[in-house]
Amino acid sequence: MSATYRDLFERTRAAIREIDVAGARDALAHGAVALDVREQDEVDQGVVPNAVHIPRGFLEMRIEDVVPDRSRPLVVYCAGGTRSAFAAKALTDLGYADVVSLAGGFNAWKGGGERWELPKRLTPDQRRRYSRHLLIPEVGEAGQHKLLDAKVLLIGAGGLGSPAALYLAAAGVGTLGVVDADTVDDSNLQRQVIHTTDRVGMSKVESARQTIESLNPDVRVIGHEVRLSKDNALDIFAGYDIIFDGTDNFATRYLINDACVLLGKPNIHGSIFRFEGQVTVFDAERGPCYRCLFPSPPPPELAPSCAEAGVLGLLPGTVGLLQATEVVKLILGVGDPLIGRLLMYDALGAEFRELRIQKDSECPMCGSHAPTSLDDIEYTDVGCAIPAGMLAGV
Repeated sequence: MSATYRDLFERTRAAIREIDVAGARDALAHGAVALDVREQDEVDQGVVPNAVHIPRGFLEMRIEDVVPDRSRPLVVYCAGGTRSAFAAKALTDLGYADVVSLAGGFNAWKGGGERWELPKRLTPDQRRRYSRHLLIPEVGEAGQHKLLDAKVLLIGAGGLGSPAALYLAAAGVGTLGVVDADTVDDSNLQRQVIHTTDRVGMSKVESARQTIESLNPDVRVIGHEVRLSKDNALDIFAGYDIIFDGTDNFATRYLINDACVLLGKPNIHGSIFRFEGQVTVFDAERGPCYRCLFPSPPPPELAPSCAEAGVLGLLPGTVGLLQATEVVKLILGVGDPLIGRLLMYDALGAEFRELRIQKDSECPMCGSHAPTSLDDIEYTDVGCAIPAGMLAGV
């Protein structure tokens, strides 16, 4: 005699562990993952806080990307406890060792007076725009909301800032600040792709704003048409999550580093010279800062100006996009950021090389005798190149 649906359900329930609301609350408080297997329209009505959403029909396909650790405790829930029972059985068959189904599902959770929340919802237009992000388990809708909520400050709307601004805007980073006191010159157009010929003479901040807003109306652009100095750096940086260093002189690089150390903000650093580029992430709370690598500026004879040294127009695109990728990784909390690692790119050889950077306990900025303000630090303007010999001994 063929089994009925009820027979199958009862056999499934007998093969799994169910848990009541109080037990689920305790498990989640001790690190279990809440896994919501309902459909999107149900999720839109409310969720258990911090729950991971994978619709039941995609569970087996996506779970290993979302929860790769099969020993991690999982509390699976649906609306009433039926789909979650079948989901718990499937997860157990896949080798997940600690899986329980919430009896009564979200209805029981909500009816029991437990905390729940309405998830942020993307508009239909946003779902279409970011559809490729939504397909990636490491991004998904929750990650897209992180991007939309993020505030990134770009120091410089030049060679490095231009490609980064374009792709961060396209990715949906919701607030982009742009610091630049310069105007567009026709010599910029060989590499500063955010500007156009008809904007020569326009402020770079305004030119960048027009391009970004025409690319993605979700993005808010905050312009800072000022020269960054120790008098304004801390105030400007305070309103942002991540600082992007797209500058071309050592004085500003040291200023950016020092302000980021004092404020505890990550500094996404990039530099370029002719056919060579460098990228790293300075985060003094988790690794070295810029002064751990270069305690003081080089002598002027080792740092020619940009006008003297030159740069391949395509190189800033490569380096700026590597920096932008590090920004997005930090926002999403995924991957291995370049903290304590200096990525070096040789365009002529099409080669990447990585150097490890150690935190210096005697660093003049983040070491044991670090200053508490910028007041007594002098910032002398020195060239823009990657000076010869500066990497010796790294």
